[in-house]
Parts: sequence; C-alpha cells; structure tokens
Amino acid sequence: MIARWAQPGRVDWIGVRPARMADMQVLDRVNITESGLEGDRGRAGKRAVTLMQAEHVPVIAACLGRAELGPEMFRRNILVSGLNLNGLKGREVQIGEAILRITTICAPCSLMERLLDHGGYAAMRGHGGWCAEVVRPGMVICGDTVAPVGAGAPT
Repeated sequence: MIARWAQPGRVDWIGVRPARMADMQVLDRVNITESGLEGDRGRAGKRAVTLMQAEHVPVIAACLGRAELGPEMFRRNILVSGLNLNGLKGREVQIGEAILRITTICAPCSLMERLLDHGGYAAMRGHGGWCAEVVRPGMVICGDTVAPVGAGAPT
C-alpha cells in the first residue's frame, strides 16, 4: 500500500542558484544535465537537484506568522505539488523528460534563519524537501507531470 500513489504531481516552480549567495533565478523551463539544472551551482551526485513540496510552503509561512512566502526564499530547484515527496526516498521519479532518484532529505541550513528571519531554520525542519541525483537528463517545464517510475506509479 505504501508503494502506490493516487495521482501524479506537477512542477509548480523552477529556480536556479548561479552562485552560492546569488539571488534565485526563476525559470519556466530548464534542461537537467548529469550535474543538475543548467545554470545552477549544483554538481553531479546525490544532491544534484533539490525538490520541495509545494504544500509545505503555507505550513512554513504559518510557523513564521506570515501570510505567504515565495518559493525562491527556500533556495530549492523545483517546487512540486500533488505528490508526497516524503514517500519517494530511494525511488525514481520522472519529471518532464528527466528521471531523478530521490536520495536524501534537503535539511535547512543557517541561511534560512537570515532569509526567513528569526525562527526560519526551525520552521523549515521537516519541510525542507529532498535532494535527488540525475538518472536521465532531460527538459523540465513548469506544469510538467511528476510521477514515480515503475510499480505503484499512478495510471
């Protein structure tokens, strides 16, 4: 039962970090290479791409006493809605043309305290998203489907 999903998700937002402290650049499409998103400072490996659950954004905002927060505040690459990323650790997901393997939690760093203000780090704990490695490069566009690959995938 835990290996089945009711529906696919979708890509709601895409962003890249050209340098360590640089502002996020919002994109409506991006090519994912073995090193991660083109234009991002990421590199090949288990943390090449970062994903975050869109449904967690209002939770983080509420924990901070704010009405809303923009996805760029979290410095993740892809915001996904409609699919529980927490249930996908170790699984492959197809996002647009690309296939990623969800590898490890993307824990918040001390920068969240500065970007989100006092309490930002604590608000992000458990909601910071996931890291992924690139299995198959490809183009990803906002609005693309996000679906687990293989058994249990939504039909």
